[in-house]
Amino acid sequence: MSVPRNITIERSEAVPMDQQPFELVERKGIGHPDTICDSIMEAVCIDLCREYNSRFGHICHHNIDKGLLVAGRSLPKTGGGMILEPMKLIFGDRATYTCNGQLVPVGEIAEAAAKRWIRENLRFVDPDQHLLFQNEIKPGSPELTDAFARKVIGANDTSVGVGYAPFSETERIVLATEQFLNSPALKERFPEAGEDVKIMGCRNGRKLQLTVAVAFVDRFIPNANHYFERKSALRHELLSFIESQSCNIDSVAIDINSLDDPSRGEEGVYLTVLGTSAEGGDGGQVGRGNRVNGLIAFNRNQTMEAAAGKNPVNHVGKIYNVLSHELARRIHREIEGVVSVTVFLCSQIGKPVDRPLMASARITPEPGANMAELQSRATSIIDRELDGIDAFCQKLADGEFRVC
Repeated sequence: MSVPRNITIERSEAVPMDQQPFELVERKGIGHPDTICDSIMEAVCIDLCREYNSRFGHICHHNIDKGLLVAGRSLPKTGGGMILEPMKLIFGDRATYTCNGQLVPVGEIAEAAAKRWIRENLRFVDPDQHLLFQNEIKPGSPELTDAFARKVIGANDTSVGVGYAPFSETERIVLATEQFLNSPALKERFPEAGEDVKIMGCRNGRKLQLTVAVAFVDRFIPNANHYFERKSALRHELLSFIESQSCNIDSVAIDINSLDDPSRGEEGVYLTVLGTSAEGGDGGQVGRGNRVNGLIAFNRNQTMEAAAGKNPVNHVGKIYNVLSHELARRIHREIEGVVSVTVFLCSQIGKPVDRPLMASARITPEPGANMAELQSRATSIIDRELDGIDAFCQKLADGEFRVC
C-alpha cells in the first residue's frame, strides 16, 4: 500500500438478495419531478466545473444540491389542454462568484445548463415558455472557500457512502423497464407516453408485481376509450419486453396508472399537457429520488445523501457514494468467488479524501471459496482505487458517472 489505510474485509452471512423472500425496488424516471431536479443540478455542477477549470485551472468551491422544482398549474384535456401557470426552478446553495479578480456568471451558467438539459430530455417542455428560473445560489463561506485553496483538499464532512453489487434480478428489471419506457424507440410507437414514469417493483418469492405510473400526453388522446386502449397496448409491450430479458422470475404482473377509473370518463384518467406531473401536480427536490445507482432499493444498505449537484473535489456525500458502488462492481466483476458485496466508505472532515476513516467490504463468498484470497484481492482493489482518487474525481466532474 502506498499510504496506510484502514481497510477491512469481512465475510457476510447475508442471504443474496435474489434468494430473500421479498424485495421492494423503486425507480423514478427521467421526467419525474425529483429526477428532473437531480439531473438539472448535476448538469449545473458539471458546467461550473468546466468553467472553473477553463478560467482558473482548478475547480472552485460550489455545491448546487439544494434545488427545488415548484409545480405549475395545468388543465389537461383529451385532444390537448393548456398550461395555466409555468413551473419554477429554484437553484440553491453555494458557489464561487469571484476568483483571481475574475467574475464568474454563476446564474447565467445555471440557467443555460437547465435549459439545455430540458430541451434534450423532455420532448414537450419549452424552457423559455413553461419554466421560470430563480437563482438563489450564494457565495460560499470563507472557511469552505479557503479549503479549496489548500494544497491538500480535505473531506468537507464526516459522512458514509454505501454501494453494492451485483443488482438483483428485480433491480435489473425495474431499471431496464423504465429505460425502455423512456427510450426513443418506444416513444416512436407510443408518443403519448410521457417522460414522467415511476415504477415500484414488489417481488414476493418468485412473483414480481410492477406498479407503473406513466404521465400520458393529452394531445395524443382524443377520448377516454382511446386512452384505455393505448394503456392496454403499452402494458402488453412492457410484458413482451420483460419476457425478452431472460429473467428467472416465475410470473410478472403489470398495473399501469392504477388510480384510473373507467366509470369517470375523461376525469378518471392520468393525462398531462407536457408529459410530467411537475406541470401541475407535483414538485421536485434534490435528494428525494433515485440513489446514485439509479434505484431506490428498500432492502439494501444505503445513505440518504443527495449526490446530485455536490462538488466532485471534496464533497464525500458525492464522491464516496459513487465510488462505493464502483468499488463493489469491480470487486464482484474481477474476483472469482464473490457472490455479492457491499462496500462502506466513511470520511472524516478535514482529512484527505483518499484516506477514509474506514473502508470496509462485506463479501458473500461462493461455497468453498478461499476467503483469505478474497480479502486480499478486495483490499488491493480498494487501495488502488483510493490511490487514483484524483482521476476518479475528475471523471465525476466531467459527468462520466450517473448520480440519479
